[in-house]
Amino acid sequence: MERVIVYIDGFNLYFGICDKGWRRYLWLDLPALATRLLTPGQQLVATKYFTARVRADPGKIRRQSTYLQALEARGGLTIHYGRYQERTKQCHSCHAAWTEYEEKMSDVRLASELLRDAYSDRYDSALIVSADADLQPPIEMIRLDHPLKRVVAAFPPARDSYHLRGIAHEYFRLGRARLSKSQLPPAIKKADGFLLRRPVEWQ
Repeated sequence: MERVIVYIDGFNLYFGICDKGWRRYLWLDLPALATRLLTPGQQLVATKYFTARVRADPGKIRRQSTYLQALEARGGLTIHYGRYQERTKQCHSCHAAWTEYEEKMSDVRLASELLRDAYSDRYDSALIVSADADLQPPIEMIRLDHPLKRVVAAFPPARDSYHLRGIAHEYFRLGRARLSKSQLPPAIKKADGFLLRRPVEWQ
């Protein structure tokens, strides 16, 4: 069996689904989705999810926290965190200042795990759910140093990358069918008995 690890760029997937107008699919069962991305003769070795905890917006914080707890309760994946970094911006005309938050390190963590797993021979194929062109260099390294390993790009809805299309062995786009069939139950029970419910904004 061909060993496969699925690497999921959380924000790239989230914003792709939102831009497509498919917020009802955000309650994603990621290990189930990873399994649906496999082809005959492949075996899922691990599912790795890369994200960062959002800041500033209480509604987004609540929804993300609920979702992350649901994924942890569901099991079958590892979550790797970057960070949200505060950044002050200023208008050049009126000099008004405001604070914005930027997600940092998630793509670096994904690239690091992708390379580490390749050098540790933990997969035969890596399947990357992302359209982030910054992932081109690590894929180039894998193709150069591990010519027998394959890298496949699964582009989220409303996302594309000319650079990844050019360097990946294969690429395809996630469609509605796989997302709709890979949803968590409406309520998930934690180990302490607490019920985590799908956010109403995602219904």
